[in-house]
Order: sequence, then structure tokens, then C-alpha cells
Amino acid sequence: MLSVYICEDNSNQRKKMEQFVTDFIMIEALDMDLVLSTDDPEELLRYVQQNPEKVGLYFLDIDLGHQMNGMTLASELREIDDLGKIVFVTTHAEMSFLTFTYKIEAMDFIIKEETDQLQAKVQSCIKTAYQRYVTDRSGKKKLFQLKIGDTQQSLPINEIIAFEASTSAHRLILYTEDSEIEFYDTMKNLEQILPDFFRSHKSYLINLDHVSQLKKQERVVEMSNGMECFVSVRAIPKLAKVLQQRNE
Repeated sequence: MLSVYICEDNSNQRKKMEQFVTDFIMIEALDMDLVLSTDDPEELLRYVQQNPEKVGLYFLDIDLGHQMNGMTLASELREIDDLGKIVFVTTHAEMSFLTFTYKIEAMDFIIKEETDQLQAKVQSCIKTAYQRYVTDRSGKKKLFQLKIGDTQQSLPINEIIAFEASTSAHRLILYTEDSEIEFYDTMKNLEQILPDFFRSHKSYLINLDHVSQLKKQERVVEMSNGMECFVSVRAIPKLAKVLQQRNE
């Protein structure tokens, strides 16, 4: 289910937005729900922090009459829900450029004064966000999320070839066909969140879809990009069996 959130300090405007959202979800029979509508940005932020597994569509005002404005709120939300869709509904058209400054990647910027277009634009954002959510959920684009410094990044899982333990403590290297990314995490954690990957060695976690061949004598497995990953003596028979079953 795609969760919808509204943060708007004007009660009349908030009720109008709630009606637009709930009516459209019901009419279109979408797998969505208006989870929270509030005038308090801290309440919204707390809820999302407590439910990080939810993917959200956020309708946010910029001037919230609070020490936390909509831009700051959006930036905080993006750190938690990097796949969420953010839409600003505001009177401050001149502040649209700040979405780039805050690196928010807003989906749309709706101007409240354009009352004749407001409902249609809200509905359009709901429809677009839902289509993208369904695409992700159907497995066409399963993503792996990692944090590099203060930046969240998402990569399609099917593009990941392998993970290798870095020489730096508590750091791993992610390999794709054309890139290497070093980040903080542990093999143990990755094994839990990527059950279809195989732990060939204490230093390697490999994507079985990218295995080219197992070289038992050399105790390595060759991957689709030509890299070779170590295979422990204990893991060789298990990996050989798994690969055989996948080819049957």
C-alpha cells in the first residue's frame, strides 16, 4: 500500500486536500490510504521515522507556521524515504528553486491560487506516484538502498554483481558492470536483506544471476563482469549444488 501524507497549517486547505485525496483513491480503487493529515511537521516526521518501511506520497505546504518549514521537512523525509514522492502545495511559487538547493527531488510544485487546476493537479500526482509505486512493487525495479555520507542512493538489485569486504573496517564494496561503490555496512546485514545472494567466502557475497562459472580447482567464481570472487572450501559443494539446481 502506498501511504499518503498531508502537512498543511491552514485547516480549510487541509480539509480540501483530504477530500481530493480520499475521493480520488476511492473512485480509482487504488491501493493507497491517507495515513496522516496534520498541521504539525514534527508529528509527520515522527510517524515516518517510526514506520520507515512505508513508501509515501507527501503533499506539503512550505510555510507551516512552525520553526520547521516545508523545505526542511521534505529534506528530513527524503533521508528516511528516498523512494517517496514529494509534492509542494503552496502560495510561494518563488521558492520552487529551493527544491534544488535542498536536493529534495520534488515531483511537482502546485500553486494554491490556481484553484481551477488544483484538484486536477493533485489527482495527476496521485496517479503518477501510484503507477511508479506499482512498478517498483511488481519486481520490475527492486532496489537496494545504501547511504554514502549524508546521501541516500538506490540501485536496481539485478544490476549488483557482488559485494566485497573492504580493507577499511566496517566498509563494503558494491560492484556493478561499470562501477564500484564503497559504503558502510556488514556482510551479515546484507545476507539478511538479500536472501537470494550467496555468501561464497567471508569476504564475498555474490549475485547468483551474475555467475559465469565456478572454478573449483582455483576456488573462485567468475562473474559476468569478469571479476573473480573467492569461494571457501566449505562453500564450494554448496555453491555447485545451487548452480546446478538453477540450471535444471
